[in-house]
Amino acid sequence: MCRFMVYKGKNDILLSELILDPSHSILTQSFDSRLRLDRRRPHNGDGFGIGYYTSPALGPEPCVFTSTIPAWNCINLSRLASKTTSSLLFAHVRATTEGNLSDSNCHPFSYKRLMFMHNGGIGCFKRIKRRLALSLNEQWFSLVQGSTDSEWAFSLFLDCLDKAGHSPHSDPGKGGFGHTVLRQAILKTIERINGFIREVVGESDTATEDARSLLNFAVTDGESVICTRYVSSKTDEAASLFFSSGTSWKESKNAPKALADSEAADEKDYVMERRDKGSDIVLVASEPLTFERDNWVTVPTNSTLTIYNQTVMIHPIIDEFYSHDPAHSRSAGFAQAKGQTITGPDKRVLADDHGPGSDDVPPNIDIVKGAIRRLRVA
Repeated sequence: MCRFMVYKGKNDILLSELILDPSHSILTQSFDSRLRLDRRRPHNGDGFGIGYYTSPALGPEPCVFTSTIPAWNCINLSRLASKTTSSLLFAHVRATTEGNLSDSNCHPFSYKRLMFMHNGGIGCFKRIKRRLALSLNEQWFSLVQGSTDSEWAFSLFLDCLDKAGHSPHSDPGKGGFGHTVLRQAILKTIERINGFIREVVGESDTATEDARSLLNFAVTDGESVICTRYVSSKTDEAASLFFSSGTSWKESKNAPKALADSEAADEKDYVMERRDKGSDIVLVASEPLTFERDNWVTVPTNSTLTIYNQTVMIHPIIDEFYSHDPAHSRSAGFAQAKGQTITGPDKRVLADDHGPGSDDVPPNIDIVKGAIRRLRVA
């Protein structure tokens, strides 16, 4: 299962301070995913992608760089990240569920000023793919270049935005489409996916594929960011998602013991600092970038997270899978079966802890760490 990360800040930041330098950066998660329970395929090594917005003088569209090379083995990623700054970044490391290994299947996907990525999978996708495709206007159907369920979900999102009266072709100007418009379009995308699944499952007494979906989406127009943490089930937990906000993202002077004992002297630990009640930086990640768990807040299952002017807003997704009971319990089993996990109220991983000090580490991790060290000093 994939991992993604979002950075939204008042000021530009060097990309390496997010995707390369932190001890548990998105790059590190490509080979050492502490919250991933699928030890059969412990690496997110099926390609990666970064998308970021540049100076307004260069236009409103993001710059997107993707590669099928494992993130830990791509010297060009290190070169790019150490010389590039942005105030809005999407980063994604991939483990295939749908679609083969190709650049066209790597996230994030983009169209005009919109950018999109996904962690999870659409339930019984092979059975609903034709229905989904036929529901799209031709321009969004023709946009799909790869074979992932994620790219089809992006085209569905564009179709929802278009049918709501907000053409993705047009430039909405300063301020973008607005966070309310983007949130309504992503909610409609989820609603339509659930509708396609109901149609095909209702036609058969025995479904040949699991109809449950894990839909952790992230979408932006360069101004607002909408993320979802969602599962189409009333009894299961969604894949993990966290956020952190503050006034500065800095290298910590007091590294934790797990990092101090590391053989990799070039690894750094970062911390989110908060000097006042305001927020200049927001990070959203499938897995925390630091081991300072107090810096990170768990996004509730079946909810949206909106970032607007560095303000974070959480809204529940109220549909047939929503529970009004605050004491409603969900099972971690489905997410775990998909290589994901969740955390409890104390922010500790449920059922199986692969945090710092765990003896259960991915095979060949020392070899991959060696490759990372070579990248960092190149």
